[in-house]
Amino acid sequence: MTSTKTLRVDRITCTGQGLCGELLPELIDLDEWGYPVIKDRDVPDHLRTHARRAVTACPLLALHLDADRT
Repeated sequence: MTSTKTLRVDRITCTGQGLCGELLPELIDLDEWGYPVIKDRDVPDHLRTHARRAVTACPLLALHLDADRT
């Protein structure tokens, strides 16, 4: 059994400060207002540390890294 990590954004909580896109540009684009647009919800193994850092740095805790069992 392997664990897949996926990113998600709480769009109600997010205020578009754009820090997540700066910390994780490989997976997150920012729209014209600074809100995150997740390019790929599945986080590859080599980006998990960066993804955790982006989640932790979110000032409003709107970015989440979920574990899905597959």
